[in-house]
Amino acid sequence: MSTSNALPSEPLLVACLCAQWCGTCKDYFALFNSLQADFPGATFRWIDIEDESELVDPIEVENFPTLLIATGGQARFFGTITPHIETLKRLIQSHAGNTGASRLPAAVQALTARLGHAAA
Repeated sequence: MSTSNALPSEPLLVACLCAQWCGTCKDYFALFNSLQADFPGATFRWIDIEDESELVDPIEVENFPTLLIATGGQARFFGTITPHIETLKRLIQSHAGNTGASRLPAAVQALTARLGHAAA
């Protein structure tokens, strides 16, 4: 059975910004990690906004889970999503091939760079 999860040649980053105390995040953790098998060429990062506050600052994350998807060192999506695996899968698929200019704020682009995912 073939999948439609082929990744672009550009590096793909999928980062979830959550908090350890958040019940929704605790429930979402296993689902988020399970997608690594569906997208083997992607880098998945789970970021606790309190444990890694120096990485996330100055971005204020107020709602969970908040997702960052980046390709080729450019953030393509940044926002709160419903904690459903199919929603996450569709978001990854729709943004993975995006190579156009990003309209996300500079602070989000800087977060992408801090995550060590700058374009090669």
